[in-house]
Amino acid sequence: MRRRRLFVFGLDAAAPDLVFNRFLDYLPNFKKVLGRSVYGRMRSCDPPITVPAWMVMMTGREPGELGLYGFRHRKGYSYTEISLPNSGSIRYPRIWDVLGDNGFKSFVLGVPPSYPPYKINGWLVGCFLTPDDNVRYTHPLTLKYEIKKLVGKYIFDVPFRREDRDWVLDNIIKMTDIHFKVVEHMMTSKPWDFFMYMEIGLDRVQHAFWKYMDESHNRFERHERYSKAILEYYIKLDNFLGKVLNNVGDADILIVSDHGAKKMDGAFAVNQWLIDKGYLSIKGDVKPGSRLSDVEVDWGDSLVWGWGGYYGRIFLNVEGRESMGIISPNDYEYYLKKFIDELMSIRGPEGERWNNIVYRPSQIYRRVEGNPPDLMVYFDDLNWRSAGTIGYESPYLEENDTGPDDAVHDYDGIFIWYRRNDSLSRPVELDGVSIYDVFPTILKYYGLETIDTRGTIIEEVFRGSR
Repeated sequence: MRRRRLFVFGLDAAAPDLVFNRFLDYLPNFKKVLGRSVYGRMRSCDPPITVPAWMVMMTGREPGELGLYGFRHRKGYSYTEISLPNSGSIRYPRIWDVLGDNGFKSFVLGVPPSYPPYKINGWLVGCFLTPDDNVRYTHPLTLKYEIKKLVGKYIFDVPFRREDRDWVLDNIIKMTDIHFKVVEHMMTSKPWDFFMYMEIGLDRVQHAFWKYMDESHNRFERHERYSKAILEYYIKLDNFLGKVLNNVGDADILIVSDHGAKKMDGAFAVNQWLIDKGYLSIKGDVKPGSRLSDVEVDWGDSLVWGWGGYYGRIFLNVEGRESMGIISPNDYEYYLKKFIDELMSIRGPEGERWNNIVYRPSQIYRRVEGNPPDLMVYFDDLNWRSAGTIGYESPYLEENDTGPDDAVHDYDGIFIWYRRNDSLSRPVELDGVSIYDVFPTILKYYGLETIDTRGTIIEEVFRGSR
């Protein structure tokens, strides 16, 4: 049996409708790969957010088990303090940890959260959470200097919520070219068994330029350069996929995304709605776009508050838990049900029916660790972003409240397993693939026993293989 080697090409927010349909004729290497792949739409976790989704994929664990509910975390039971997850937040073995324990070497680049860097059996380069390249961002440390010699200044991320769209696009392209150069060098110079490269640039370019591409967007705007930006970025990824095909030898190739993307219809200012309903009390005048941390909240007269993001997080002000809590623990279930009912009943700006989804974390997770919200809310099936700022005449905002953003996250990402040296001669389209299935499937590929996770092995990957 040949030596097992796998190259994982992680594309943050790659949208199945674009990869499998709309853009496919422009992507010859993706088309070639799909012609001999086991592939399909892959349902992300809840919430379908970059952090925690990549770690869900790489550990097989739920966000509740990981204690990761998004990019930001509530710090204890504070009303306003937040913390950001880092590599030390992950208490379960990642796929490369399991592989390392069994003698396989890995090269991992850009998979969040991977800052600060940590020891693996192989090499690791930090993710978009890394402050800049002045800090230590690799394992081993010598890898940092190898990268510096190769590309000079390394770029981890690009702030995309800026009015200067030319600057955003130019820097996303610059960052991606740097990543490509590092990955191409490393995949041909290091003795790896498992290689994973996650590119954040796709997520950034979609958020920054979706309204210029999508004629159904309520703020569609045709632009000579911007309207081609997303397609041209996918073509750029396709060209690099061609280099991967030429340079990884007989390794199988897995192409995955943590979630999808779609147009953003608007932002729903959840705290403004709570103020208007009388559930959140603010003292004094408030300027439009104010954060709760910047105004005086009368917590002694507030039942609940929320957070913005691609989904909404709702926190009840509970006596004995929050420092100025007013909801008796005995009344917690009553108020929880009350707010579930009210959130579910929210309609659109013209009174149209919305498909709102409200979860209690304990309802969807086997375990709930860390400091979860009391409720998780998807406004109109994720079509509307949650806005946490206040000071508006209406909770319905046409645009994002924290800077330009044209897209939201969607539930489904992509799964493409390209088999190099077996009898698969035509594509196999999958139905019902879950992000939780990736971890046990990779373990089986390396001949390792499955660890207890929520996912199941995608057996179609192995049927007909020699």
